Amino acid sequence: MKKDRILLGHGSGGKLMHDLVDNFFIKKLSNPILDKLDDTASLNMGSGNLAFTTDSYVVNPIYFQGGDIGKLAICGTVNDLAMSGAIPKYLSSGFIIEEGLPFADLEKVLDSMVKASEEAGVQIVTGDTKVVESGGADKLFINTAGVGSIPEGVYISGSNAQVGDKVILSGSIGDHGIAVISEREGLRFKTIVQSDCAPLNHLVADMLDVSKDIRALRDPTRGGLASTLNELAQQSNVGISIEEDKVPIREEVLGACEMLGYDPYHVANEGKLVAIVPAGEAEAILAAMRKNKYGKESQIIGEIIDEPIGKVILTTPVGATRILDMLIGEQLPRIC
Repeated sequence: MKKDRILLGHGSGGKLMHDLVDNFFIKKLSNPILDKLDDTASLNMGSGNLAFTTDSYVVNPIYFQGGDIGKLAICGTVNDLAMSGAIPKYLSSGFIIEEGLPFADLEKVLDSMVKASEEAGVQIVTGDTKVVESGGADKLFINTAGVGSIPEGVYISGSNAQVGDKVILSGSIGDHGIAVISEREGLRFKTIVQSDCAPLNHLVADMLDVSKDIRALRDPTRGGLASTLNELAQQSNVGISIEEDKVPIREEVLGACEMLGYDPYHVANEGKLVAIVPAGEAEAILAAMRKNKYGKESQIIGEIIDEPIGKVILTTPVGATRILDMLIGEQLPRIC
């Protein structure tokens, strides 16, 4: 490993990426809003709280079962806003296009962005386009930023988890990562694995209709469920206990992971969320989630515990336990 160079693993969502963020970006750019390390910044604008986020998409290939880079760009940014409890309103979109990209590909991606925007109820109101020479990029990269309004009385952050809270997962894990790697490597399975890429803002709205006391929300993208749970445990200075048999994983995804040597807990998702909620409201929130098409498989998978602080404990069906650690390097590069 070259210690003086950026590696693919620094974009993994795991330990290397956290080291990069802490040692460079936070060190140089530190301020009270950024230092919270939530996916979305909550800004007090005087007349209410505004949510603001940005993300870039470099997925390879740009098309995959269940979506493409355009749908991914819209859903990813809408979901980051929604994880703060915000109502997404407006997006920007910047395109870095490699010389030689067929117009048909650009049109197909834009059509996907329009369709996803309409489903989410957001508008793309500004943007930018750059074209680089052949070999200067890989077909197409997209950057999106988004703003939304946070309803009064909603304060959702990764630092809010309290001992005794319940952990809810909205559905099966690993679908997106396996769909992308299958397309990239030309793998074929008896049952097609499709990305779960979807906008989750309406699901979050249904949850908030039941209770505004949701502690934390996070979409487990890069680094998968394991990295997301570890982030939440570290932000809140608590432990998290998860029951393995409560975590839904599709048989085809599990089989692909076993064949390829991947841990499904580290595989990216693009249409799932993790919620930490007060124990007394967990069942009501769960019932509301299951009525939404993107939350039908929702499960209470664990709870917040007092120790070990900053760690995630996975309990197997036979009662054994193990540490569910954060992804270290890059299991699946350029997955989003």
